[in-house]
Amino acid sequence: MRCVEKVYAFSVIAAAVLCGGESAFADPALDDLAVTPRSESHLNGGARPEKFLYFSGFDLWRSGGSFYGGLQWAPKGLNEDGFTLKLLLAEGSYRYLAGSANVRGVGLLASIMPGWRIKRGNFEIKVFAGLDLQNHRLYPDDPGNSLRGNHAGLRVGADLWWEPTSRMMFASSISGSTIGTTFGVRGAAGWRVMDRFWTGPEIETSGDEVYRQYRIGAHLTSFKTAVFEWSLGAGYVQDNSHRSGLYGRIGLLTRQ
Repeated sequence: MRCVEKVYAFSVIAAAVLCGGESAFADPALDDLAVTPRSESHLNGGARPEKFLYFSGFDLWRSGGSFYGGLQWAPKGLNEDGFTLKLLLAEGSYRYLAGSANVRGVGLLASIMPGWRIKRGNFEIKVFAGLDLQNHRLYPDDPGNSLRGNHAGLRVGADLWWEPTSRMMFASSISGSTIGTTFGVRGAAGWRVMDRFWTGPEIETSGDEVYRQYRIGAHLTSFKTAVFEWSLGAGYVQDNSHRSGLYGRIGLLTRQ
């Protein structure tokens, strides 16, 4: 039986990539894009609306990790309802057992996903769907792994943000790909601290038909320094092969 450590991804979103029974990426940018809304009165360019969001980050745990970057473009402005486009690049490493062999995998992901943003009061949702490209290299080679080599598929995702009060937020993200039938789901709650950032608990699960990973921890979101916004997360992780440990992630974004 093949057991694969989570790559994470993208995110993703994700996920943010993001996990796998044979290896998988959910959206590695999940954490950055889903939990960093912005008041529509804040515009870096004076009277000109911000149309580009650039993001990057990394995620690590004892048996793997990933790095990612990308952008989101909204021609009418990031704070306006309507069309938006997300571009994502990610690279992750992971380990698994194939018989008695300890195999190390390196995965590359590129995705382009058109989407739509809807905001009603303090509730916001963004949905995406588009092309997912992946490449997986295995050391030593494992001919029985169906993910080795190049693959193309469909990736879908959704990011939700809700502020029931001015001091409380809830966020949720989901991402999945037809490559390896992988998925990632994350939920978070938070409270506003000194009008500087949000902090609170987060939970996440990701995997595919064979592998599952579960996380519980805490996040710090939307901490602003100059034109940059930071997100941090850390906590406990366990998978269905009874491997456990700590995870940590850092994300950075800026708007133009």
